[in-house]
Amino acid sequence: MTIRNFARRRAAVAVLGVVAALTLGACSSDPTTVSASGTTGGGPTKAAPVAKPASISLAPAANAKDVAPGDPVKVTVADGTLDSVTLTNPDGKQVQGQPSADKKSWSTTEDLGYSKTYTWSGQATGSDGKPVQISGAFTTVKPRRQMAGSLNVGDGQTYGIAMPIALTFPSAVKDKASVEKALSVETTPKTEGSWAWLNGDTSVHWRPKEYFAPGTEVKVNANIYGVSMGGGTFGRQDISASFKIGRSQIVKGNTTQHRMQVIRDGKQVMDFPVSYGLDSDPGRVTHSGVHVVMSKHATYSMNNPRYHYSDVNVPWAVRISNNGEFIHGLAGSIWAQGKKNISHGCLNLSPANAKIYYDSVLPGDPVEITGSTQTLTSKDGDYSDWTYDWASWSKLSAV
Repeated sequence: MTIRNFARRRAAVAVLGVVAALTLGACSSDPTTVSASGTTGGGPTKAAPVAKPASISLAPAANAKDVAPGDPVKVTVADGTLDSVTLTNPDGKQVQGQPSADKKSWSTTEDLGYSKTYTWSGQATGSDGKPVQISGAFTTVKPRRQMAGSLNVGDGQTYGIAMPIALTFPSAVKDKASVEKALSVETTPKTEGSWAWLNGDTSVHWRPKEYFAPGTEVKVNANIYGVSMGGGTFGRQDISASFKIGRSQIVKGNTTQHRMQVIRDGKQVMDFPVSYGLDSDPGRVTHSGVHVVMSKHATYSMNNPRYHYSDVNVPWAVRISNNGEFIHGLAGSIWAQGKKNISHGCLNLSPANAKIYYDSVLPGDPVEITGSTQTLTSKDGDYSDWTYDWASWSKLSAV
C-alpha cells in the first residue's frame, strides 16, 4: 500500500467515526431536557391525586335497631375530614364525644341510654372541597333485664400474692365472651394472667400464671354497662378497683409432720406445732393443695351439724377455704399440737401462736398444705383458683 492510499483510508475512518458519534447522540437522552409536561429527566411522572367526595361511615349504621349501648359509637370519613359531628338524644341533649387528631373519626365519650333513639348530624368536606352532610338515627335496645356484678377487691387495699380477682353475678351469664371482652386487668410490673368462668358461670376470676410479685400495682376494669350478657340481659353498670400486692407470705404445712411454717419474703419467720384434721375420717381430713386466705376474725363461732357441735367460739380465726377450713387458736387441743391430728379439718394452734400468725395475715396469702389423703378441688370454695394448673385454667376463658 502506498503512503497516499494509507492516508486516504485514515481520512475515511475519521469521517465514519464522526457520523457514528452524531448517530449515538441522536439516540441518547439528555438528562437536562425538559419534557412536554414541564418536568425534567427521563423517569415516569407522578400522577396528581384524584379529588373525591367524602365517604361517611356510621357505627351503628343509620336506622339500626336494638343497639347495645356498650357497642362502639363512631363516625369515620374516607377521602375527606370531619368538620362537625353531633349525636343528640330524644331530649335534644348532645352526647359527649371526641374527634381524632386527624379529624378522620369521632367517637362518643359517655354511655348511651337504653331504649332511646339517637340522631346524627354534622358535616364533612371531601378532598374535592365539597361538603357532605352527616345524618341518620339509630335506636338502642330495651333490655329484658339488667344485671350488675360485684368485685371481691377494693380500692386502696393490699392483698397477698395469691389473691384472685373475682367478678360475681347474681345469676349465670349466657354470653360469657361478650362480658369477658369488656374486662381488663392492668398490672405494674406486667403480669401474665387469664380469666376463667367458675361456679356455674355466675363468676369470672382472673389470676396470674404464677403468684404476683410483691409490690405489684393492679387495676381491674369491668366495663359491662350496655354489654349483652345473653338472653336479653344487659350490664347495669361499670365497676373498677385499684389495689396493691403486699409482701410475700406463704404458709407451708405437712399434715404428717404436725408443723406449720410461715415463709415471708423467702425467709422462715414462724414454725409452730399444729394439729390438722383427723386422718382416718375423710370428712375431717385437712385437704392438700394451695388454699388462699379469704378473711380473718378475732373470734369465730364454729358450727358443724354433721359432727354434732355448734357455737364453739375460737380465737384468731383465719378462713382459708369455704369448706370449713380455718387456721385458728384452740387451747383444748394444745396437747395434740405437734404430735397428732385430731381437728375437723382446721389447723389448730395455741391461742398465743394463732395471734402471732393472725396479726401477720393479708387476704390473698397462700396456704400450701401437703401430706393428706384428700386434695383440695374446685368444689371446696370460691377461691379454688390455684387448684388448676395453668393449661386447665386458661381453657376456662371464654375468649
